[in-house]
Amino acid sequence: MDLFEYSRKDEPSRAPLADRMRPQHLGEVVGQTRLLSPGSLLRTAIEHDRVPSLVLWGPPGTGKTTLARVIAAETRAHFIALSAVLGGVAELRAAVAEAQTEQRVHGKPTILFVDEIHRFNKAQQDALLPHVEAGTVTLIGATTENPSFALNAALLSRARVFELERLPSEAIEQLLERALNDSERGLGALAVTVEPEALQHIARGADGDGRRALDVLETAARHAAAAGLPSVTVDAVKQALASMTLNHDRSGEGHYNVVSAFIKSMRGSDPDAALYWMLRLLEAGDDPLFVSRRMLIFASEDIGNADPRALQLAVSTDQALQRLGMPEALHTLSQCCLYLAVAPKSNASYRAWSAARADVHGHGSLPVPRKLRNAPTRAMKEWGYGEGYRYPHDEGGHAAGETYLPDELVGRRYYEPVDAGLETRIAERLAALRGQRKSGA
Repeated sequence: MDLFEYSRKDEPSRAPLADRMRPQHLGEVVGQTRLLSPGSLLRTAIEHDRVPSLVLWGPPGTGKTTLARVIAAETRAHFIALSAVLGGVAELRAAVAEAQTEQRVHGKPTILFVDEIHRFNKAQQDALLPHVEAGTVTLIGATTENPSFALNAALLSRARVFELERLPSEAIEQLLERALNDSERGLGALAVTVEPEALQHIARGADGDGRRALDVLETAARHAAAAGLPSVTVDAVKQALASMTLNHDRSGEGHYNVVSAFIKSMRGSDPDAALYWMLRLLEAGDDPLFVSRRMLIFASEDIGNADPRALQLAVSTDQALQRLGMPEALHTLSQCCLYLAVAPKSNASYRAWSAARADVHGHGSLPVPRKLRNAPTRAMKEWGYGEGYRYPHDEGGHAAGETYLPDELVGRRYYEPVDAGLETRIAERLAALRGQRKSGA
């Protein structure tokens, strides 16, 4: 055995466990039941060798690359893999030339797999189009970003999007047990056992990421073997998981999905869910000032005058955050989040300014009624500025029957308080005022 032969033989054991344990055929793929169940669109296409160009969209570690390789193996297609991070138009041209040669010499179709395809710019995406249309390659793109944001319309119209889901804990446990029992590709040769609770802890801590779970298992198992320990314990797994972070992209769709859940939970008056989603943002590394800003907006947009104290608390929370910093301000953020969630809700203020702005844009610059204009000069008084204006304080604080909108908009109502919190009383007061204005009494 020469040096190079030894290196080739030794290479699989040096590859990460997640890479060695990649499923080789459809039967080994776990956790994507909806996508690959018997009779499903994608499974049927694979089984009948009629796979279209497609985009696999899902979180990290859910099997996008693996599924692309399995499709190539099941359909006996030539497989070319490119990384959109490292490759460009030149690499695409080389891949197309290779595909044309493969078709001409061996009569085999080619699957061109582009990992992180959302990293391709518009020109690079456009360069794919003619070869996809001509059937020179069947494109399989993988992305963690929402394709409708990350890919241009021309490419999306030629590729079907399939969404992969984060792996459930049961599927991850199945992956881990398979790796422990496989002596050829997995960790079977280490003769190390894993406590059932430790295995479950890995599955939960992996956060739906199969690659992460296998990496943690390998780290903990190799440490146990090197230390002569009989099994992998929960404590060992906790140490291996210590450096793991939540799957969260502060600039991607995942971020905005969590933000949306946070806002909707407060709007739905569920303090438990609101607190959970807020902590999801903070624990994943989001800027606490961003979270505070969202609560400031919410206090006016969704609570408004139903509880004016909500805005006061949100402002105080923002000031306290800037004064205290984290983690001390977590107490303040949590207090504010819980208060906003249980406060009475009203979007009457939002609806009022939205309707008023529509009239501003719809009617243009309507003239201010002369009675409402100031008259600081003699000439302006002669022109009738301020003439007929009734001073409300001279009439008990309310000039009954008086109007203040432009003539074309008299009678418009923008603010309609809801029957919640303080706005219940505001609604009663406003009904009385509007009634007096209408009757002139």
